[in-house]
Amino acid sequence: MTMQTHIKTFAPARPIWCAGCGDFAVQGVLEKSLHKMGIPPHKLMMLAGIGCSGTIQNNLPCYGYHALHGRVLPAAIGAKLANPDLTVIAAGGDGDGYAIGAGHLVHTFRSNPSIIYIVMNNSNYGLTKGQVSPTSPTGYRDNAESGLDSILMGLSFPSATFLARGFSGNPEQLERLMEAALDHTESKRGFAFLEVLSPCVTYYDTHREWRAKVYNIDEEEGYDPTDRGMAFQRSLKLKEQGRIPIGRIFKGEHASLESLILNKTELPPAQHKVGRDEHREQYEKFIDSYMG
Repeated sequence: MTMQTHIKTFAPARPIWCAGCGDFAVQGVLEKSLHKMGIPPHKLMMLAGIGCSGTIQNNLPCYGYHALHGRVLPAAIGAKLANPDLTVIAAGGDGDGYAIGAGHLVHTFRSNPSIIYIVMNNSNYGLTKGQVSPTSPTGYRDNAESGLDSILMGLSFPSATFLARGFSGNPEQLERLMEAALDHTESKRGFAFLEVLSPCVTYYDTHREWRAKVYNIDEEEGYDPTDRGMAFQRSLKLKEQGRIPIGRIFKGEHASLESLILNKTELPPAQHKVGRDEHREQYEKFIDSYMG
């Protein structure tokens, strides 16, 4: 009699986002890109932070982890160092990434691990009814501060290797950026940072405003994304004009974190054999050394 083995896998949940949320486009593009790049569910580790966007890993058939508030990046780096063969994607919102998690973002730019970080930026705290976030513009709900620009911040790090911004209202370009980010990390070239303008249709619907403001820098003749100075100057100039650059804004070269610190002669931690038989001889030698 032939017995069949049925392997149980994680059943993705249905998204809990509001109808029209930009995060739907991010998930759709991500799923399509993963399929196109041939990355199977068992090879994908998806980690998410707090906020509306922090539920995205529940919706995908993969290994998933819901990190502590603002701590998604160190958890993602740990997963990558433990098993460099995994495709590791961190995701979150502008509050999780640019407020409590800003320090970790700074050091991830600095260390350049081969992981993707997708920040779904809606310029407010959508999960808690629209309070001011680090990217909210001056005047929004009496906000007196200027909004943080993550791309300009990333350009200040010589170790940054991939800086891009997409818009959920332009899924075709967003798909190209997502595939480029996956290609960057799969080839172990370092940190791929992808911010996505993802409007909150319930508390701060910026869809029309952002559609009018975005500027596709991928289509600009003469623009060189490998020129850090040009990327910085164009981003600043467009910001002064009230425009928001989208596209592959910068690409550079720098050694990845895992290439610098992992032991070349030993397997990564997650790939070690941990069975009793594999270690019996070494264990007995260790005990004998104490027995004399």
